[in-house]
Amino acid sequence: MLETLTEQMSHILRHLRGRYKLSESNMMESLEEVKTALLKADVHFKVARDFVEKIKAQCNGQNVIRSVTPGQQVVKIIHDELVRLLGEGTAELSPQTPLAIMMVGLHGSGKTTSSAKLALALSKKGYRPALVACDVYRPAAIDQLETLATQASSLFYADRQTQDVIEIGKKALQWSREVGATATLFDTAGRLQIEKTLMEEIQKLRTVVRPDETLLVSDSALGQQAVDVASRFHEAVALTGIVLTKLDGDARGGAALSMKAITDVPIKYIGTGEKMDDFDRFHPDRMASRILGMGDVVSLVEKAQETVEAREAERMAKKLRRADFNFEDFLQQLEQLNKIGPLESLIGMLPGTNGLKIGADKEKQLKRTKAITQSMTRQERQNPSIINGSRRMRIARGSGTAVKEINATLKQFQQMRKLMKGGKLKKMMQDMEAMDGAPNFPSNFRI
Repeated sequence: MLETLTEQMSHILRHLRGRYKLSESNMMESLEEVKTALLKADVHFKVARDFVEKIKAQCNGQNVIRSVTPGQQVVKIIHDELVRLLGEGTAELSPQTPLAIMMVGLHGSGKTTSSAKLALALSKKGYRPALVACDVYRPAAIDQLETLATQASSLFYADRQTQDVIEIGKKALQWSREVGATATLFDTAGRLQIEKTLMEEIQKLRTVVRPDETLLVSDSALGQQAVDVASRFHEAVALTGIVLTKLDGDARGGAALSMKAITDVPIKYIGTGEKMDDFDRFHPDRMASRILGMGDVVSLVEKAQETVEAREAERMAKKLRRADFNFEDFLQQLEQLNKIGPLESLIGMLPGTNGLKIGADKEKQLKRTKAITQSMTRQERQNPSIINGSRRMRIARGSGTAVKEINATLKQFQQMRKLMKGGKLKKMMQDMEAMDGAPNFPSNFRI
């Protein structure tokens, strides 16, 4: 997420933190590097300029230079100003019930997928969502939304007999009331570029459905063009929020920093992957920390809590303490990890891991280990000591690996259990908990 910007900003901040003495000249030099990094990340030039000017004003020359830790003082000022730039506080959706949401944006921005993802997120909050197909132009757009509605466990409305979007909106509103929907999402059509026909259509639709929320779905890789797109849509339909998509790619991040600053419309959600669950609330403070290479442990814990049952986590913790961990448990943990998200994405949430790549070889090794485990019988997973030579050959054939890989996997597993029995693992965990500044995890959270 925002790898290019994070890498550059982390380098600048590491350099600043290491300075016990600062002069006005070298501090200003670092701030110019910050400005350059923002411009390279496609942040609007006016936003980048104003951002650095505000930091310079807060540093106020001698006040920071004479402080005990001048480098860290500057880092804190940069972090706080970045939070303000992204929007202080998490922007909430309207509390109105029933809730009407109109999704707008250019073609290819991810409106249809984001509509379904938002419907799923709302259903988890207790809403009864309904998706309405208002894109009558893009081939198979209605079919795509219907498929996604099924995946999101959402109600679905479409009228394939007409291309009158305004009439579809009217009928959909009446239908949503009849079926008891508490959140109705209108997936509108997009264009390759902003044009008069598109704007007139969504303006008329807005007049009819009177949405409580009008969300602009924007591709995070759009760059400086995103500012113009957001401004034009805001003028036409009075946006209430922004959904930033495709943040799992190497997007340079300029859209996230520029759109809020120019339009004063808050970013409310971000798309972080292809799965239906890869859709998160936008927290400015957490995003600022990630951009500056400080990680996002809070979001990592929240993701784990959403997918890992407290009872199962406690059971696994007890097995680890008793050194009673077997391949059956290992397989269950791999499945839980897959539910939380891609390994590289999770590691990116840890402080100090920006730029760290898992690498294709590590991902392949993890898949091979999983295939080996799945090729064992349940009895073998529960009691690995029974795996003799003939069983190893069968497991190798079943997993598409060599016997030497089976031997290596079993050896590593035995070493891990030996570590547990020796109490070293427990001591390591206690040492981590005793570390100053260790995150304060919820009481029911276990690793």
